[in-house]
Amino acid sequence: MFIKIKKNQGIYMQHNGVDKRHIVPVTSNFLINLDQVAEASFYTLKETKKQIDLEGHTLELPMHTAVVHLQMSYLYALYTEDKNGRKGRMAERQYYKLFFRPENVEPYQELRSVIESQVANL
Repeated sequence: MFIKIKKNQGIYMQHNGVDKRHIVPVTSNFLINLDQVAEASFYTLKETKKQIDLEGHTLELPMHTAVVHLQMSYLYALYTEDKNGRKGRMAERQYYKLFFRPENVEPYQELRSVIESQVANL
């Protein structure tokens, strides 16, 4: 199953392709294959967090911003030969963090319910 993240919905994203200090607004539609997600977590920020957009401007994520963190399977890992001075291959799994500001909770709730519909609670 795929989930479609739509542009211009007030959603911000962070992923392995950008520095961890940076956050980008979702400006084009994209799909994520839920069959390739190894872990999913949902949480809200407990304090205001400052990030930087790609143009260097400070962007503030307020307290209670909802976050969906999708950790992809090892099929979508980046393999490096030498990481932090260690020899050998190291797998860094790809991830997507989607940020939903408190005033934009509807898309978060919709996405969370779709993901949770694929979960068996025992």
